[in-house]
Amino acid sequence: MALEIERKFLVAGEYKSLASGSERISQGYLSSASGRTVRVRIRGDRGWLTIKGPSKDGGLSRFEWEMEIPLSDARALLDLCEPGVIDKTRWLVPAGDGIHTWEVDEFLGENAGLVVAEIELRSEVDAFERPSWLGPEVTGDRRYYNSMLTLHPYSTWSSR
Repeated sequence: MALEIERKFLVAGEYKSLASGSERISQGYLSSASGRTVRVRIRGDRGWLTIKGPSKDGGLSRFEWEMEIPLSDARALLDLCEPGVIDKTRWLVPAGDGIHTWEVDEFLGENAGLVVAEIELRSEVDAFERPSWLGPEVTGDRRYYNSMLTLHPYSTWSSR
Protein backbone atom coordinates (compact mmCIF):
# COMPACT_ATOMS: atom_id res chain seq x y z
CA MET A 1 0.00 0.00 0.00
CA ALA A 2 1.36 3.37 -1.01
CA LEU A 3 0.94 6.71 0.68
CA GLU A 4 0.78 9.78 -1.52
CA ILE A 5 2.22 12.89 0.13
CA GLU A 6 1.92 16.07 -1.89
CA ARG A 7 1.58 19.82 -1.64
CA LYS A 8 -0.54 21.79 -4.09
CA PHE A 9 -0.20 25.44 -5.15
CA LEU A 10 -1.74 27.83 -7.61
CA VAL A 11 0.62 29.11 -10.29
CA ALA A 12 1.33 32.84 -10.49
CA GLY A 13 4.09 33.10 -13.06
CA GLU A 14 5.78 31.68 -16.14
CA TYR A 15 6.93 28.07 -15.84
CA LYS A 16 6.68 26.54 -19.34
CA SER A 17 10.17 27.62 -20.43
CA LEU A 18 11.55 25.62 -17.47
CA ALA A 19 9.63 22.43 -18.30
CA SER A 20 11.43 19.26 -19.33
CA GLY A 21 8.32 17.97 -21.10
CA SER A 22 4.55 17.85 -21.19
CA GLU A 23 1.74 15.36 -21.80
CA ARG A 24 -1.98 15.60 -22.42
CA ILE A 25 -4.11 13.89 -19.77
CA SER A 26 -7.77 12.87 -19.84
CA GLN A 27 -9.27 11.41 -16.70
CA GLY A 28 -12.62 10.51 -15.29
CA TYR A 29 -14.02 9.02 -12.11
CA LEU A 30 -15.81 5.71 -11.80
CA SER A 31 -16.47 6.75 -8.20
CA SER A 32 -15.94 10.14 -6.60
CA ALA A 33 -17.50 9.34 -3.24
CA SER A 34 -16.27 11.36 -0.29
CA GLY A 35 -13.21 9.67 1.17
CA ARG A 36 -12.46 7.42 -1.79
CA THR A 37 -12.13 7.82 -5.52
CA VAL A 38 -11.58 5.43 -8.39
CA ARG A 39 -9.99 7.21 -11.32
CA VAL A 40 -9.33 6.21 -14.93
CA ARG A 41 -6.60 8.17 -16.67
CA ILE A 42 -5.11 8.32 -20.14
CA ARG A 43 -1.71 9.97 -20.06
CA GLY A 44 -0.11 10.18 -23.46
CA ASP A 45 -0.56 6.71 -24.93
CA ARG A 46 -0.87 4.82 -21.62
CA GLY A 47 -3.84 3.97 -19.41
CA TRP A 48 -4.02 3.91 -15.61
CA LEU A 49 -6.48 2.90 -12.91
CA THR A 50 -6.05 4.62 -9.54
CA ILE A 51 -7.78 4.23 -6.18
CA LYS A 52 -7.35 6.97 -3.60
CA GLY A 53 -8.45 6.97 0.02
CA PRO A 54 -9.50 9.80 2.30
CA SER A 55 -7.19 12.77 2.83
CA LYS A 56 -5.22 12.97 6.06
CA ASP A 57 -3.06 15.62 7.67
CA GLY A 58 -5.17 18.51 6.31
CA GLY A 59 -5.05 17.13 2.76
CA LEU A 60 -1.29 16.52 2.75
CA SER A 61 -1.40 12.71 2.47
CA ARG A 62 -3.67 9.83 1.50
CA PHE A 63 -3.60 6.21 0.43
CA GLU A 64 -3.02 5.75 -3.31
CA TRP A 65 -2.92 2.57 -5.38
CA GLU A 66 -2.23 2.81 -9.10
CA MET A 67 -1.80 0.27 -11.88
CA GLU A 68 -1.16 0.61 -15.58
CA ILE A 69 -3.93 -0.89 -17.71
CA PRO A 70 -4.19 -1.38 -21.47
CA LEU A 71 -5.00 1.84 -23.32
CA SER A 72 -8.06 0.21 -24.93
CA ASP A 73 -9.41 -0.66 -21.45
CA ALA A 74 -8.80 2.88 -20.20
CA ARG A 75 -10.72 4.30 -23.20
CA ALA A 76 -13.62 1.92 -22.56
CA LEU A 77 -13.68 2.73 -18.83
CA LEU A 78 -13.72 6.48 -19.53
CA ASP A 79 -17.08 5.92 -21.23
CA LEU A 80 -18.40 4.49 -17.93
CA CYS A 81 -17.20 7.40 -15.79
CA GLU A 82 -19.32 9.94 -13.98
CA PRO A 83 -20.00 13.12 -16.00
CA GLY A 84 -17.22 15.72 -16.17
CA VAL A 85 -14.06 14.23 -17.65
CA ILE A 86 -10.95 16.30 -16.83
CA ASP A 87 -8.78 17.44 -19.73
CA LYS A 88 -5.40 19.02 -19.00
CA THR A 89 -1.80 19.36 -20.07
CA ARG A 90 0.76 18.34 -17.47
CA TRP A 91 4.10 20.15 -17.58
CA LEU A 92 7.05 18.58 -15.75
CA VAL A 93 9.29 21.23 -14.21
CA PRO A 94 12.44 20.09 -12.40
CA ALA A 95 12.75 21.52 -8.90
CA GLY A 96 15.95 23.40 -8.09
CA ASP A 97 17.04 20.71 -5.61
CA GLY A 98 17.39 18.04 -8.32
CA ILE A 99 15.33 15.62 -6.21
CA HIS A 100 11.76 16.73 -6.80
CA THR A 101 9.75 17.52 -9.91
CA TRP A 102 6.88 19.97 -10.11
CA GLU A 103 3.84 18.65 -11.97
CA VAL A 104 2.05 21.72 -13.32
CA ASP A 105 -1.45 21.05 -14.61
CA GLU A 106 -2.87 23.51 -17.10
CA PHE A 107 -6.58 22.70 -17.22
CA LEU A 108 -8.61 22.85 -20.42
CA GLY A 109 -12.31 22.79 -21.27
CA GLU A 110 -14.63 23.82 -18.43
CA ASN A 111 -11.63 24.23 -16.12
CA ALA A 112 -9.65 26.46 -18.52
CA GLY A 113 -7.78 29.24 -16.74
CA LEU A 114 -6.87 27.08 -13.75
CA VAL A 115 -3.19 26.18 -13.37
CA VAL A 116 -2.12 24.11 -10.36
CA ALA A 117 1.36 22.90 -9.38
CA GLU A 118 1.90 19.79 -7.25
CA ILE A 119 5.02 18.37 -5.71
CA GLU A 120 5.19 14.83 -4.33
CA LEU A 121 7.21 14.44 -1.16
CA ARG A 122 8.81 11.51 0.66
CA SER A 123 7.48 12.69 4.05
CA GLU A 124 5.24 15.40 5.47
CA VAL A 125 8.33 17.40 6.53
CA ASP A 126 10.35 16.91 3.32
CA ALA A 127 11.94 20.24 2.34
CA PHE A 128 11.60 21.59 -1.23
CA GLU A 129 12.50 24.73 -3.12
CA ARG A 130 9.67 27.17 -3.89
CA PRO A 131 10.14 28.69 -7.35
CA SER A 132 9.26 32.33 -8.04
CA TRP A 133 6.30 31.32 -10.24
CA LEU A 134 4.56 29.54 -7.37
CA GLY A 135 1.39 31.15 -6.02
CA PRO A 136 -0.68 30.52 -2.89
CA GLU A 137 -0.85 27.03 -1.38
CA VAL A 138 -4.16 25.19 -1.81
CA THR A 139 -3.21 21.83 -0.24
CA GLY A 140 -6.33 20.42 1.40
CA ASP A 141 -8.71 22.82 -0.36
CA ARG A 142 -11.19 20.33 -1.82
CA ARG A 143 -12.25 22.73 -4.59
CA TYR A 144 -8.93 22.01 -6.32
CA TYR A 145 -9.24 18.20 -6.20
CA ASN A 146 -9.68 16.89 -9.72
CA SER A 147 -12.69 14.85 -8.59
CA MET A 148 -14.35 18.07 -7.35
CA LEU A 149 -13.51 19.91 -10.59
CA THR A 150 -15.64 17.35 -12.46
CA LEU A 151 -18.62 18.33 -10.29
CA HIS A 152 -17.89 22.06 -9.95
CA PRO A 153 -15.74 23.20 -12.89
CA TYR A 154 -13.53 26.24 -12.45
CA SER A 155 -15.56 28.17 -15.05
CA THR A 156 -18.60 28.07 -12.72
CA TRP A 157 -16.85 29.52 -9.67
CA SER A 158 -18.28 32.93 -8.83
CA SER A 159 -15.17 34.11 -6.98
CA ARG A 160 -11.78 32.96 -8.20
